[in-house]
Amino acid sequence: MTLISLYKWLYNRYGPQRWWPADTPFEMMVGAILTQQTRWENVEKAIECMKIKGLLSPEKIIKAGEELTECIKITGFYRQKEKRLKALSRFLIERGEELWKMDTLSLRKALLSVEGVGKETADSILLYAFERPVFVVDAYTLRILRCAGVSGKRYEEVRKLFESSLPADVELYKEYHALLVAHGKNACSKNMCEDCIVKHLKL
Repeated sequence: MTLISLYKWLYNRYGPQRWWPADTPFEMMVGAILTQQTRWENVEKAIECMKIKGLLSPEKIIKAGEELTECIKITGFYRQKEKRLKALSRFLIERGEELWKMDTLSLRKALLSVEGVGKETADSILLYAFERPVFVVDAYTLRILRCAGVSGKRYEEVRKLFESSLPADVELYKEYHALLVAHGKNACSKNMCEDCIVKHLKL
């Protein structure tokens, strides 16, 4: 079985995921920061609170005080995340439209320079906000690949494995990443390894 075959199997099983749920690219970026080390349900509540309080813009976040803290507290590590949201907001304001014109490699490097933006967060922003064909590797992806006999590979190696095995298609990458998360939540978290088709995927 190939990676594209696995994608088709996941798609047939779970259907279209249409991820990432956000009204604007900036909302997506905020979600990428807030989702670190928490459940998505908590992120949704935090973002809804930010919308109600009119905080969902870089300019408003930079000026925000306790009202922002109250909104994002539910996501955990909220002081840290508040600093990261402000750092990202300053970065977006300072670099502005220039970011949208940058090549993907330069944009990735720029994002990684922002406080609190690691590889997974940067690649999520690249794929879902900037619509760049960069595959996102998360804990579920690594776990599923281990089941397929791929272990010991680092983040960049896994990302390049997917990108070299698949067409450079933004929508495909979005859907595939979301499907891996869906399968991870449904099967991996319930230890349903014996019946998992991934065991037959040898890379």
